[in-house]
Amino acid sequence: MYLDRKTDMITAGGRHPIKANYTVGFKTDGKITALHVDLFIDAGFSLDISPLMPRYIISAMNKYNWGALSFDYKICKTNLPSKSAMRGPGEAQGSFIAETIIEHVASILGFDSNVVREKNRHTLESVKFFYGSSVESPIGYTFPLIWEKLKQSASLNERMENIREFNAANRWFKRGLSMVPCFYPLKLSSRPARVTIFDDGSIAVEVGGVELGQGISTKADSISLAHGGLTAGSTTSEDSCEAVRHACNILIERLHPTETLLKKSNPNGFSWTDLVLQAKAQSVDLSAQIYWVPDSSASNYLNYGAAASEVEVDLLSGATTILQTDIIYDCGRSLNPAVDLGQIEGAFVQGIGFYMMEEHVVDENGKLLSDGTWTYKVPTIDTIPRKFNVEILNSPLHQKRILSSK
Repeated sequence: MYLDRKTDMITAGGRHPIKANYTVGFKTDGKITALHVDLFIDAGFSLDISPLMPRYIISAMNKYNWGALSFDYKICKTNLPSKSAMRGPGEAQGSFIAETIIEHVASILGFDSNVVREKNRHTLESVKFFYGSSVESPIGYTFPLIWEKLKQSASLNERMENIREFNAANRWFKRGLSMVPCFYPLKLSSRPARVTIFDDGSIAVEVGGVELGQGISTKADSISLAHGGLTAGSTTSEDSCEAVRHACNILIERLHPTETLLKKSNPNGFSWTDLVLQAKAQSVDLSAQIYWVPDSSASNYLNYGAAASEVEVDLLSGATTILQTDIIYDCGRSLNPAVDLGQIEGAFVQGIGFYMMEEHVVDENGKLLSDGTWTYKVPTIDTIPRKFNVEILNSPLHQKRILSSK
């Protein structure tokens, strides 16, 4: 079905609007001791994935050590299109709620918000309490390393001093610098895969995943190439990549006897097509199918990251300029660094749009008013940080993760 832009925007639900009321207890040094949150989730006219939203919201909020945490939620039926999954559903909203609470506490105490963040950083013990089985060994808990590394690489202390001097010297332009954490729990899932070699040497890879422009096909190519030269494009995810790898290994094992014979009869070498045709002549099955099941003892884990941004605000117009952003993210041993870097950068820019620009406006009858690019503003080239540094942390090898990746 093909829709024009306005019709598409009117019918698409998008992210869930959420209202959060909270009560927070804290000490005079900024240490938070208890938090209660009441969530009101706008589901639209039907449930869709709305019952899952509280789990995702609280999971994102758990990036800080709240001490004692409790919450309640209500899923609200409204006269709006049904809300659905949209790139980290609930996590974006939950992270915003968490940062709002941190900023609120800092404002009451008269502290820099970064001081309050430091006071409520997770220890290994507290992160185990909030995230349970997703937490790995002390070596795998890389967040403290990321946090300190970002402070140094982004020169936070020096820049904070420069910002204080700038703000003292400028009446109508002010700058601020903030550094925030990111905790993202994941769970590996069982996945099917089939790899087929055709007579002309071409290869088809089939997996249970969807290419959304996130570069998953490229990762599958990399996996195939690293295991016997079986290069192909596929639609997959992290666990689908592992299924593809196992299917490739099956084909390598089947081709090995034919390869040995050809090496003896062709000491000067032979082509990939020669190998495939000879295997076909010997009735070798060149289609391998597998259903990969992850190790239950290592199917849950956490991704860690941190970002620091320096922003300038024009107090007269409200115009905002992101001067510099620095991000460090732990992808384990990245399956494809170029793809992962692009995903991190793209996710950050999408977040800018969600938090600062893309306002979903409806009237009292539920009709969408921001139904086109004239009224619904998305990030543009001038929205991107003027200086944008992204680093992938190469965390230690891990036998039970997919090629040590995350």
